[in-house]
Amino acid sequence: MDKKVFVIIVTYNGARWIDKNIISLLQSAYPVHIIVVDNKSTDNSVALLRQYPEIDLILSEENLGFGKANNIAMKKAMDEGADYLFLLNQDAWVFKNTIGSLVNKIKLPMCGIMSPKHFSGDGITPDAGFETYYSKKHVDITSFNVAIVPFVNAAAWMLSRACVEKVGYFEPLFGHYGEDRNYCDRVAYHGFTIGIDNDSKIIHDRVITRNYNKDLTQSKYKVLSALINPAYPMGSAYAKALRETVGLPKYFAKFYGWGKAMGMLASLTCYYLKFLFNPAPIKTARKNAL
Repeated sequence: MDKKVFVIIVTYNGARWIDKNIISLLQSAYPVHIIVVDNKSTDNSVALLRQYPEIDLILSEENLGFGKANNIAMKKAMDEGADYLFLLNQDAWVFKNTIGSLVNKIKLPMCGIMSPKHFSGDGITPDAGFETYYSKKHVDITSFNVAIVPFVNAAAWMLSRACVEKVGYFEPLFGHYGEDRNYCDRVAYHGFTIGIDNDSKIIHDRVITRNYNKDLTQSKYKVLSALINPAYPMGSAYAKALRETVGLPKYFAKFYGWGKAMGMLASLTCYYLKFLFNPAPIKTARKNAL
């Protein structure tokens, strides 16, 4: 337990989860430092957080979204000598041995991200989104009971200091959604692996629902992720992004019908053309990813 673990939480109108979230961390068998960035909540989140003197609370003057708010706390933790950063969603909580197990497993050579298994609010059913990512695992390291995967959502990421020093922070071009996928692309580009620790778990208390506007936003950011993936030369990245621009509406047609799918195609095409005719932000993001 000689390694310093900083837990980073971004809150926004998440009062109903705060006590479970913070108390679970205070009860962790592995001691942690907690940094919370509140994104200008309008509920009583800040009042609840102030009841915990153990928290280093940062109040943002605006809603920065997930990635940029995390960046503030990640930089602070790194400056304060963190060995590991544990990014945890406001609607999630850990068990007594979750963090200790993650610290032990992330010591695998060149492991950049280690995630626990994610369960839904009932504590029994696996989180549906997590199950999708887990099913795409590449390798099982049975001696460590770890699965190596190409991606896992950032609801509970243990990051090594070496990974953050090399990969950097979340790309600020992303507002909310997509920043974790881009980060995983960069982790892989720099030769780090992403693991899931089968011996640890969290509760991620969310209900996944289908929403057109949310799917449209996520689709735009999937196009953006393709554009700035450093694993592809710029020409190939634009070609891959174009395939996403056309392919995603086809996929979502089965949920929303062809009328809305064509509207999505029009929106994604405009989004793609914006970066085609003004590639400067893409070039900057790609340069920062190297």
